[in-house]
Amino acid sequence: MGRASKAKHARSGVRHVPMRTCIGTRTQHPKRDMIRLIRTEDGHIVIDLTGKRSGSRGAYLSKSRVAAEQAIKHKRLEAEFGQPVSKEDEEAILAFFSQFD
Repeated sequence: MGRASKAKHARSGVRHVPMRTCIGTRTQHPKRDMIRLIRTEDGHIVIDLTGKRSGSRGAYLSKSRVAAEQAIKHKRLEAEFGQPVSKEDEEAILAFFSQFD
């Protein structure tokens, strides 16, 4: 975004809302309504509750048990992170997302 665009947004009072696409449902939501997953250096896929943890790659899931189930069922986690996801990581993700819905 150029300098003129930033000034235009500041004057109009419109605040930019970052959007992310859920890898489970493939729908867009505001970033603050999503949960970030990252691949750690040792190859595990973990939940990043802060959204700021460093990792080689991040992906987002909406706060929904169904979104997590779809991402695992359709192997979208493997596609996003470029590696197989361990059974223990899948179980941890499903356990965390079971609190939603």
